[in-house]
Order: sequence, then C-alpha cells, then structure tokens
Amino acid sequence: MAKSTNPVAIITGGSRGVGQATALLLASKGWNITVTCTSSMSQAEKVVAVCQDLGVEAQALQADVSDNQACLNTVEQTLQKWGRLDCLVNNAGTTKFAFNHGDLDALDGDDFLHIYNVNVVGPFQMVKACRQHLIHSDNPNVINVSSIAGIKGIGSCLAYASSKGALNTMTKSMARNLGPIRVNAVCPGFIQGEWLRKGLGSDNYDAALANIEKNNALRSCRDCRSGCRIYIQPDVAIDRRYWRDHTTRWRVPSHRLNLYKQIERAKSRFSNYS
Repeated sequence: MAKSTNPVAIITGGSRGVGQATALLLASKGWNITVTCTSSMSQAEKVVAVCQDLGVEAQALQADVSDNQACLNTVEQTLQKWGRLDCLVNNAGTTKFAFNHGDLDALDGDDFLHIYNVNVVGPFQMVKACRQHLIHSDNPNVINVSSIAGIKGIGSCLAYASSKGALNTMTKSMARNLGPIRVNAVCPGFIQGEWLRKGLGSDNYDAALANIEKNNALRSCRDCRSGCRIYIQPDVAIDRRYWRDHTTRWRVPSHRLNLYKQIERAKSRFSNYS
C-alpha cells in the first residue's frame, strides 16, 4: 500500500481509559490509529468507529504486549496498512489490587512476573519492534504511560509500583540512547474510570476521590472530554488569549477551543456506539 500522508500511531491498551482518550485526541488531529487490546475487542472497535467518524483511518488488533510475536505482528500489520509509523504509545498495563504494600503475602513471584511482563517487558518489546520504522519518521516519538506509583511507591500493589519505577528508568535509558527517537514517560495520579472503580470497589473509590478533591492542591476535577478525568489548577489563565468555560472556573487558551470542541463531538459520537 502507498505510504499514508497522515502520521500513524500505535496505541497499546487503546480500548478504554487513557488509551481510548489518546486515540480520540490523535484522531482529531489527523492521525491514523492502530489500537490494541487483549480481550475487549468490541470496545476497541467502538473506538475505531469514532476515530473514523473524525475523518481518519483506524484499526483494532488483539495483541498481548507480553508476547513478543504479538508485538511484531502489530507493527507489521500497521506498516502493511499505512506504510509508515510515527508514534508509539505504550499504554497497555496490568496490576493486582493489593493496596497494603506491607502485606507481602498478598503477592507472590508469579504476580511480579506477570505484572513485569506486561508493564515493563511489553513496552520494551514494542519499542524494539518499532525502532527501525520510527527512525524514518520526521518526528518519531515513544510515550510510555507510567504512574506516580513508580515515583512515590504507592498504588494498587507493590509489584505495580515497582514495575512503573522500572518503566521510568527504562524510559530514561532509552531517551539517552535511541535518538533521533524521542522517548518520554507520563506519570498520572488518580484517574477516574470504571476500571479503577471495579478494582477498588465503589465505596473505596468514592472515598479516595473525595479525599483527593479535598486535599489535593489542584482540587478542581474536570472531564477531559473523552472518558477520563484530570486535575487542574482552579481559575488559572494559561494564556492571555483564553476561553472560559462558564460552568467551571477552568480557563484554557483560546487556540485550544477548537480542539476541545472536536473532542466533545467525538465523545458524543462515542456514546452513540455504546
């Protein structure tokens, strides 16, 4: 197939949450998208449909990033479809909910190996499979979705926090050695969504959210327009040219308004496929 004129991204774990939000954002900016998931293909296909409604091409592939052959197949099928690769978003991850990090009996070696295979080995295998193709891009990027757990030693379980710490270190090593490919990690904190609610249980989830909204310096919680929520500084004008959402005390630069409108429309379309 002829090389796509649109930039192309692979987003692992792209059927929900941060992966879904990333897919919709990039699609709204004119990117062709491959999303992968291990089991929720019906949800991934809904994400693909919304991306296509935004005027780009997209595909969903079932792939477990802990399986090296699945990683190679994901890259090969993306190249066969569009002839290029510009960005890899390593978002796929897993955990075991055992919040008391002092309860060492809550985990065993198999738990550690499984979590590390997905959260650390998986991103490594995806980068390795993508590297030779990313270097042909004018703007090659790898984004590893990590967690504040890897910095502060908190989170769903000891193995999860450890795996994200390892992912952060791997990101630094890759960033120093894989040029011209840019490699970065993002380390979110509490992310609202059904996955976390299910893992915590509704009562614990609501209590944790209330505590964060009460005590976090950023306080204000705002829907990021595509299924996730973020914490933002209340009443801060990021730019003198801003649009103000009168339903909140949230201000954003005026040049971002059109993008937020696109995401709002995408979110509306997504609900039609639910």
